[in-house]
This record gives sequence, structure tokens and C-alpha cells, in this order.
Amino acid sequence: MAALALPAPAAARAQAPGPPSDAPATVTRAGDRVILTYDGATLFDGTLDSAARAAQFRSLVDTSGGAVTQVLKWTATGPAPLRLTGVVRASAEGFPCEIEPRPEAPRIVRNAVGLADNLLDRAVYDRGEDWALSVDFPARATVTPLADSARGTRFRIEASGGEIALRFQPRYYQRHRGLAEFRPWTYRVWPGSVAGWSSWFAFFDRVTEADIRRTADVMATALLPWGYRYLQLDDGYERQPVGPPDDWLHPNAKFPSGLAALSRDIAERGLVPGIWTNVSFQDSAFAWAHPQYFLPAPEGGPAWGNWVGYVMDGANPATLRDLVLPVYDTLAREGWRYFKLDALRHLRYEGYNSYADVFRKRGQDRAAVYRGVVAAIRRAVGPGAYLLGCWGIRPELIGLLDGVRVGTDGFGYGGFAEYNSFNNVVWRNDPDHIRLTAPDAYRAVTLASLTGSVLMLTDPPEVYRTSRVELARRAAPVLFTVPEQLYDVDPARSSRIAEAGAALSGSGPRPFDADQRLEAWLYQLDIARPFGRWTVLARAGGPAAPIRFADLGLAPDSTYLVFEFWTRHFLGAFRRAFAPGPVDPRYRVQDFCIRARQPHPQLVATSRHVTCGGVDLGYVGWNADTLRGTSEVVGGDPYTLYVTEPAGFRFAGAAASGATVLGTARRGALRVVRLAAARSGRVAWRIAWKADR
Repeated sequence: MAALALPAPAAARAQAPGPPSDAPATVTRAGDRVILTYDGATLFDGTLDSAARAAQFRSLVDTSGGAVTQVLKWTATGPAPLRLTGVVRASAEGFPCEIEPRPEAPRIVRNAVGLADNLLDRAVYDRGEDWALSVDFPARATVTPLADSARGTRFRIEASGGEIALRFQPRYYQRHRGLAEFRPWTYRVWPGSVAGWSSWFAFFDRVTEADIRRTADVMATALLPWGYRYLQLDDGYERQPVGPPDDWLHPNAKFPSGLAALSRDIAERGLVPGIWTNVSFQDSAFAWAHPQYFLPAPEGGPAWGNWVGYVMDGANPATLRDLVLPVYDTLAREGWRYFKLDALRHLRYEGYNSYADVFRKRGQDRAAVYRGVVAAIRRAVGPGAYLLGCWGIRPELIGLLDGVRVGTDGFGYGGFAEYNSFNNVVWRNDPDHIRLTAPDAYRAVTLASLTGSVLMLTDPPEVYRTSRVELARRAAPVLFTVPEQLYDVDPARSSRIAEAGAALSGSGPRPFDADQRLEAWLYQLDIARPFGRWTVLARAGGPAAPIRFADLGLAPDSTYLVFEFWTRHFLGAFRRAFAPGPVDPRYRVQDFCIRARQPHPQLVATSRHVTCGGVDLGYVGWNADTLRGTSEVVGGDPYTLYVTEPAGFRFAGAAASGATVLGTARRGALRVVRLAAARSGRVAWRIAWKADR
């Protein structure tokens, strides 16, 4: 085979200006080698085995609907199956995934922390450049992470079968998923945990300055050490009817000290100050006296719409200068760093869509004007502030909003399955606030945390002085996940997202907004750390049929240990499948820690977090009959290690640096070791055995 001149790896162009190409890859074939080059860099470098040299080769580039799809297909001409092995190079935002549902697959919402090694994954998605490379069914395929760094990621793809089809789709979310404003090379998804508290369901619009100060005091001790950083003041501080900037910036009598002083008090407790605003305008006297700031109504006077009030004209620079930007410029200077921007649906539907003729006559794109309003707010609050869009799906604002509340008021489960492919790729999904006093609170915090969604509480602060706070503490901080599915498990909502451009009413959920029902029973999180890999599986109900490891992408012939987090129950060791048993009605959810069994004592879970160690473990290793590890613990919070103790190993003792060993006990097949540290931080621990040789 002649030598091939290879382009630079993908990482070399990671900082190149401008968008990636909306074009197929260049294909180079020489003997048993195939190379795909995209934007001047090697995307795939693969080799076909000897049986494939006589295979029939076909290729296709299709541009239906403006989306480029490129397929390379090899078909065996003899009885021997084909085999293709190659390396995929992606940016630092590349990750393995599925691109389409498997035939007869159970409904499981899958996410990952780190680069998962899951047998169900048969594609690589590069968020940085918005392309997907996958292997079509029915060929067998696996994707194995090779390396990752700030410069890029690499993966090995192995495919085999009588027919192998390699599919490349550039601009995957933008073109193939229909998200025209998705330009990930221009922005990053908010990377940190978004967990905190909102005043809305705790106090509604009756909230007072004293309520916020009291909540800040409680949060600082009862929630902040566990990862709840944001305190967000909701509706109820502004003057009514809300209109010019002074109505926002000089609050009503319930807030006598003013917003700047309140922001400082929140920040002094170590919390991040958050505040609610909206883009409605209700002051009729002002609107009629200053019609130049508003869209004109056909019948004369300023345009008006339900919920949005008088429709501010975002195409008029004076409207932004005089009515919008003073609010956000001032709040940002006062130290507010979390902004919940409400009534966005109403500005779009009852506002700009309902008065589409105004924009048509002007020759203006109403969606672009709408986006321009939020872009101005985004610039005013700055890139370091978290900007939440509320409420409903807002495809026009992708890249401007850090988070989107995907459904209506009140915590909703639907978005976990209806928009699972959007979360932490397009934006952060917000299922709305959780009340710890609600019967489903354990289930709500578990699913919000394991899916990497926004996790905001909304109880009166006195609740956090009760034992009920325990369930919240086990769910924060929220790890940053990526979806292992580039499709939505329930696509009924996201498939209709284009209808946002034609909606005229936002008075209730639209057909494309996430609903509040549980659309899937199973939620999987694969965790990949340098010291180990494990799976967490939440079960929110459904039939108690055995759960097959193959359906989770785990090796069916391996043995796995299964531990349930909330009940602290060790189910045992299993091959092929395990029976989950009934869901405890106290919790309404099960949270299973699943780890491949080792031939020696091993850690199966910790008590710190629903990820069974994903938040707290820094290292775990086995050497010289001793299990060693490091953990990030919360001062004063008892910390428990659950470790298997198989036959042939006699417990010899436990010790810790930075913490006190409170006790050890044998519980069935487990050794339970309890630690406590006076201060938050990293502790080192070790548990020793004497092995029967």
C-alpha cells in the first residue's frame, strides 16, 4: 500500500476561527485502509480485515432537507464476516453515544460522567464541531475511549458483520435535529453544578426581605456545605404594575433595604445571589404615554397581549436602552449572578408572533428581533452569570441561555426522557423546583441529580432544619453529564419543536413543551474515573421484572455487585440480570450502584451521594491486601464506606487520615466502615485484611 499523507489531528484545529464545514468528509481508500478527512484534519483512520478486500463498496452523500448525510458501506461477497477497526479523533467535547434507538430496546434514559465504556455505544459525537460518526445496524459495533485531554479525545471503533455501514453527519443538531441556532463552536454549556433554592413555592409573591435573609442563614449551614450554592429571589419584590426599570430596581415595601444590600447579605454567607425578572410590561399609563417603545396595535395604541402586557419593541434601540438594559446592567453591578428570565414564551407568542404583520411590513425577522432582546440581556449580565430561560422550550435562544425550564410550573419528569438529548449539549435542562415535603421528593432529587439537570429546592427554610434535609444533601452537587443517546427516548415533544415559530398563545404547555409525567422508568448514569468505572441505575417504578445487564450495555457474562443506595441494601452478586424487587413506598425510587465484581474486597458504594461515590471519591485502589482511597467529605457529616468482604479475607482493621473511624461492622457480605471529619475536605482511608493463602 502506498504511503498516505495524513492531515493534522482534530485537536490541531480546535482553536480555528469560524464554523466547521457543512460538507461531507473526504474519503481516501488504499487497499485495506480507509481515512475520512473533515475540515483538513483526520476524523477517522481505519483498517478492514483481509476478508473485506473483496467486499462490495458503495458510498452515498445525501443532502435532503439541507442536512448532509454521508454513508460508506461494505458488503461481504463471501461467507466470512467483515471487520472494520479504526480510531476516531474528536475535539475535547467528543463522547461516545448511540445515535438511534436499538430495535426492541427497553426505555432507559442513559447519561455519562466522563468517557463511558458502554457496549451499547456505537457512535461518537463531537459537540465542539457538531458532527456524529456512527455504525448502522445490523452490524455489531463498539466504541472504546482511548484518551482525552484539553486538546482532544480519541476512540476506537470496531465493527463486524456481513455488512458494515459507516455514517457521517455534520451539523448534527443544527441540521439533522433542526436547531438552526445551535452553534456550539461559539459557546460552552454551563459546566458547574446548578443546585440551590428558589423562593417561589416557598413564599410565592408574598415573599419578604426577612424571608430571604432567614433562608440565607439556614442555607449557609444546612445546605451550602453539600453543594447548594444558589439562592434565587422570585416574583414578589417588584412594584406593581411592573413597567419602567425603577419598578424592578426600587422594590416594594417588603424589601426596605433594597436589592443591592440584599445581594451583599446573600453573598456574605457564601451563596450566589439569584433574582427573577420578566420581559412583560404591565404599566398601561406609561405605555400609552410612550407608545414609541412598543409595537403598534392594528387598532391603534401600543400592542397588548395576555401575560406579556404591552409588547416592548425589541427592534427599537431606544426600547432596549431605556426599558430593558438599565434593569440588567444595574442588577449585575449589584452582584446578582443568577438570573431567571420569565415570560419569554409570552413575548414570543402573544407578542411577536401575534403581531407578525408589524415585522412583515417592516421587512424584519421577528425571531431575530426576539433573539436580539435576549442577546442584549445576555451581554448586560455578563458571561459569568447564569441565565435561565423560563418557561418552555426556546429553540430561538440556543446559545444565549445557560438553562431552560423545559415545562410548566411545578416539578416535571417528562423532560428527562422527552429532551434527554438536549441536556448539557444544547443547554442545561431545568425540571423546576423541588419541595422536600412532597411525597415524591426522593424520586425527584435522585432523577434530577443523576441526569445532570438543574436541582433547585423551594421549601420554607424551616424544613431544612428537619431530618427531611437529608434527602437533599445526598443529591448535590450535580455532576456534569453528557447524554449517551443523541435521540430523545420519548420524541413526541421534541419532534414538534419547529411549531414554536407559529404559536400564538403561551397560556399553557404547547405540544413541544416537556410535560410532567414519568415517560420512562429507568435512568442510567455511567461514571468513568481514572481509578474505576461503575454504573448507577435509578428505577422510578414500573414492572419488577429482572433487569438484564446487556440492556444496560454491561458485559452479560460478567458478574456484577448490586447495592441499593437509599435503603442501604446489598442485593448481592449477579450474572446476566438482577431482580430489583419492589420500590420502597417511602422513597418511590430505587438507586442501584452496579460494579463489576473483583476477586478481593472492593468498594461498592459510599453514603455521600446518589452517584455512589461519583462526587466524593478521588481515588480507590487495592494493593497488598489493603483497600485505599481518598474522599471529599463534609465536616460533621458521617461518611460510610460499603465494602465487600469475600470468603478468604479476614478483616484486620481500618484507619483514616483527616477523619476518625467511628466504627466497623460486618453486615451480611459487606464490611461497613463509618468515618467522621470535623472539617470539610479530603480524607485518606485504608481498610486492611489478611488473606488466606
